[in-house]
Amino acid sequence: MDGRFLISTATLALAEALASCSTANQILSIQLLQGSLPPQIVEAFRKSLQSTSLGSSILKFTPEAQLQLIFERLQHWQQLSEPSAAQGASSPLNHRRSSGAIADLVTLGDYWLATAIRQGLLQPLEVNSLQHWVSLPSRWQALGRRDRQTGQPDSQGAVFAAPYRWGTTVIAYRRDKFQSLGWTPSDWSDLWRPELQGKISLLDQAREVIGFTLKQLGQSYNTLDLSAVPGLKSRLQSLNRQVKFYRSTDYLQPLLLGDTWLAVGWSADVLAALPLNPQIAGVIPLSGTALWADLWVRPHGASPSDLVNPWIDFCWQPAIATQLSLLSKATSPIVNGLNPEVLPTALRTNPLLYPAAAILERSEFLEPLPASALAQYQSFWQQMRTVT
Repeated sequence: MDGRFLISTATLALAEALASCSTANQILSIQLLQGSLPPQIVEAFRKSLQSTSLGSSILKFTPEAQLQLIFERLQHWQQLSEPSAAQGASSPLNHRRSSGAIADLVTLGDYWLATAIRQGLLQPLEVNSLQHWVSLPSRWQALGRRDRQTGQPDSQGAVFAAPYRWGTTVIAYRRDKFQSLGWTPSDWSDLWRPELQGKISLLDQAREVIGFTLKQLGQSYNTLDLSAVPGLKSRLQSLNRQVKFYRSTDYLQPLLLGDTWLAVGWSADVLAALPLNPQIAGVIPLSGTALWADLWVRPHGASPSDLVNPWIDFCWQPAIATQLSLLSKATSPIVNGLNPEVLPTALRTNPLLYPAAAILERSEFLEPLPASALAQYQSFWQQMRTVT
């Protein structure tokens, strides 16, 4: 299927939807995770506005290298939008608010969502004005619907987030190294095979590593009491003996060079690395894995904008969602609700972008845990890495 046709079809659809809008000369300011949005999508949205009354609108997309930086920016904006009474309406902070210092939308990872809501950093989305909300599969609707106070998932809560792409934690490995072994990795249990001792790298993330160990033991990534899981500590200690290093950045470079045989990492990183070396392959573990998602959220204090909902809806149009999935190395949740037969072959035949339904069903988001549980994860993490 021709991607240029998909983009132009979606552009026409949005132009028709905005034809009656009367507001012009607006600015849409978005701060997003670098690499999470292909520039072709932004340009298609810009073209879609040209034939509407919003044709003179200004689009400002500012990339940030890390989600941590965006979260810190949200905290800063929250302080700007709620000045103390002593400062008064004419204070410099209020002036900065009115001058558009706060972005209309930002990218936030699903793992940060509960904390952001709990700290009062976000405002709910106007979900009733989102045309394609009903096309979003229920699992992805539930991801953004949260309790206003705690930020915990709540089926009756407000919608604080619009997911625009998602991915998984996967196993990447070298075909040439495993050829001599006569097998290739397919599930988490393979990480404990003796022939891989000292040849693997893991993410430097307690929830990820302990989580897939729990999964391998038939438990949930979001287990609340680790001490109640038989054999977990010894399993973690034996896993540590397999590991050459722990790293969450640049972890694929040793795999590309052949210094490691296997790496656990995030699907978007692995998909980007595959063209660099034909010996690299990736697989989603059969027993299920961790899911992650990039979300559009509205900062607290952001001014009303006629462009926010059209932009979110544009990302959710099937044609745009398909192209976003192929170009950004992560899958739009809209794709999961489409008939596979209408998807491009490059998407529906790529198991890292379009996992089997059974594997997806067994996979989980890392849910927010109470402080007591997080302390236990950290304790197990430290013990795992200090015992040889």
